Amino acid sequence: MRRVGNTAIAAVTAIALCAGAWLLASGTETHAPPQPSAAQAGAGRAGEPPAAAALPPSPPDRIRIPAIRVDAPLMGLGLTRTGSLEVPPAGKKNLAGWYEAGTTPGETGTAIVAGHVDNADGPAVFYRLGALRKGGRIEVDRRDGGVAEFTVDAVEVYDARNFPDEKVYGAANRPELRVITCGGGWSPATGYQGNVVVFAHLTGSR
Repeated sequence: MRRVGNTAIAAVTAIALCAGAWLLASGTETHAPPQPSAAQAGAGRAGEPPAAAALPPSPPDRIRIPAIRVDAPLMGLGLTRTGSLEVPPAGKKNLAGWYEAGTTPGETGTAIVAGHVDNADGPAVFYRLGALRKGGRIEVDRRDGGVAEFTVDAVEVYDARNFPDEKVYGAANRPELRVITCGGGWSPATGYQGNVVVFAHLTGSR
């Protein structure tokens, strides 16, 4: 598997995932997904809790986030010809993807998982991602038969024009995970204005 820096996909999910098809079809923001509060923001690198020992590389097959009722298969995502991160097919609302040229969830580094917030039919896999709270649990089933267990450090929302590329995609010296979907304000003309990003670190495995 060829590995490339995660910075190669910086800020592209803000473009690819964020049309807001359901809200556009309904013509209303009444059903807008939940957004994280300021209380769920991170404390910065200085306050990082310790992580569990890194796992060997292994592709992930499934992600579970019990607090927001996510239980979804994962497909591999690459880059498009323009350098944007590919996204799962919009019609498969309970499907997420991981950036397969980067870090696998559980090994040292920053693993990236992305998925739609909605599609034309309604809420999709990460519709409730903004409702996740610090301390929440994320489990990733790995192809080697193990499960990587992550704990949420922060849930933040960013405007697409000020997306913090290095903070989200930058290298880490411990096993970390980012889960990304659309968020922020929404308008019929441009769709969602930014992204919800969950920051988590490895705290166990089984």
